[in-house]
Amino acid sequence: MTDERLGAALPAIVARMPKGSGIVFRHYATPPVERRALFTKVRRIARARRLVLLVAGPALPRADGIHGRTARPGRGLATRPVHTLRERIAAERAGVDAIFVSPVFATRSHPGARALGRVRLGLLLRDNRLPTIALGGMDAPRARSLTGRAIHGWAAIDAWAV
Repeated sequence: MTDERLGAALPAIVARMPKGSGIVFRHYATPPVERRALFTKVRRIARARRLVLLVAGPALPRADGIHGRTARPGRGLATRPVHTLRERIAAERAGVDAIFVSPVFATRSHPGARALGRVRLGLLLRDNRLPTIALGGMDAPRARSLTGRAIHGWAAIDAWAV
């Protein structure tokens, strides 16, 4: 996940992401011209490293897909954020390719939001049919602590900024 907190370090962060990773390019508060230029730079690095690149918010050219509350299958991949069972079921019915479940742990992205924690995450994912990415306060050790909870990967913002 990207946002303005990553600042000028974003291209370097993308350049060192593990192969097979993906990026959800957000940058909602960046002015449109700057947002497009940054996306173009990130896209160039992502292509060279064979990373998946999704866009959240206003569409940008040549992304691999979209991420958002109303994402639906069509051109490219479609992923949705999920915070509740109702949202998970809606994502399944919409036929999206994957979901991002959050916040698993306390996070700066959702200040004051109640974190799911391991137990509620497990309950939310019971009978889930979609590939699931854990989000919210995630880093490598926390991702390892979720073994056995039907997640396919994890996403972060702050964990990449170190």
